[in-house]
Amino acid sequence: MATVTVSSKYQIVIPKEVREALDIKPGQEFAVLVKGTSISLVPVPTLEELRGILKGADLSGLREKVDRL
Repeated sequence: MATVTVSSKYQIVIPKEVREALDIKPGQEFAVLVKGTSISLVPVPTLEELRGILKGADLSGLREKVDRL
């Protein structure tokens, strides 16, 4: 398990082995989730990565805008 230290500017460095294993690139965005005393970093997908994610999804049963009034 890799450990990190928070700097005086409240920054951390993601260890090289973790960056390489997860293919983390400079400028990549992460959502910060807090649950109890744990912190999780979750990659925010780009629009390109989301393209086609709903392909083949069953969209029947979705309400129309007039149904939401």
